[in-house]
Amino acid sequence: MSATLSLMDDLEAAVQTGSREKRVETLRRITDLFLAAPVQLSNEQINVFDDVLTHLVTRVETKARAELARRLAPIDQAPNEVIRKLAYDDEIAVAGPVLSASKRLSADDLVGIARQKGQAHLLAIAGRAEVEEQVTDVLVDRGDRDVIQRLATNAGAAFSEAGYTAIVKRAEGDESLLETLGRRVDMPPNVLRELLRRATDAVRSRLLETVGDDKQEVLRDILADISDGIVREAPAQRNIEDAQRLVLMMKETGRLNEGELAQFARQSKYDEAVAALAALCAVPLDLIDRLMANPRNDALLVPCKAAGFGWPTVRALLEMRNTSQKMSEHDAADVAAEYKKLTAQTAARVLRFWQVRQTVTTAQGP
Repeated sequence: MSATLSLMDDLEAAVQTGSREKRVETLRRITDLFLAAPVQLSNEQINVFDDVLTHLVTRVETKARAELARRLAPIDQAPNEVIRKLAYDDEIAVAGPVLSASKRLSADDLVGIARQKGQAHLLAIAGRAEVEEQVTDVLVDRGDRDVIQRLATNAGAAFSEAGYTAIVKRAEGDESLLETLGRRVDMPPNVLRELLRRATDAVRSRLLETVGDDKQEVLRDILADISDGIVREAPAQRNIEDAQRLVLMMKETGRLNEGELAQFARQSKYDEAVAALAALCAVPLDLIDRLMANPRNDALLVPCKAAGFGWPTVRALLEMRNTSQKMSEHDAADVAAEYKKLTAQTAARVLRFWQVRQTVTTAQGP
């Protein structure tokens, strides 16, 4: 008891009149006392340590706070308030150990921190042994590529269906991330299907080679279904020459415009829409044909923006390509935002580059 009283006297002296070194030494001594037998302490006793440490931790420098965080992070009985104070610290050297390992932080604590702090804090949270769905939702929404990659490789991270859908969208164009996500065993089948639709043939092949037999069978079934869907969605018979002649006549008589293109799309007149879009953009038809067949939405946005089309026309073209699965309002809003952000100047520059590249490729021959 006398040792404890002496320590409390030292605390009071350190807080009121002590030097920086004295406060750090007192913090260490109190931490040592707590760590001597934390499992034997009652909740009331732990609360006493909590009050003392919280009072002192605000009065020491970063290095001492970081040391305290490293010592308390793995302790299941660590005082709650001082853990929360360390977790909210702006210095990642302080917050990191607690965010990564402390079981004293609730899901609400982690959500609050993830909404307020920077990428280093989010990265630490993404590496926890267990990450609840409500936490991963925020991490997927705010995290950069490093955060997303760590979540994808963390078997203890749980995702809501909305979180999985969002992370798959974030992964588009990133083969490594798509491959990592494709190996997860907890992904809902409908989201896995969307992932495989976005993946390249190389990623699909690597997944089939590396997953277990059960998952491999699931992947094969989904890929077969996707292939069947592509066959069903493709025009049964191409009449591109007739479509070109019709569009040329409309152009010569001054009737070819955005409204006519949108009408072709709404009536699912695929070849006419391809020919009209090529004529209105003044680019080769086979370039537009390839862009229209590209499963990525952003490919088709480029010629549409370069021609100055409104969003309703663009949406009609996108929906025409996939008649078996209507675009959801959520997906439509995402693509509309991308379209709004794309400038006409950038779109025209990209379209010119694609034309030049196609010319060079054609000149080089097979």
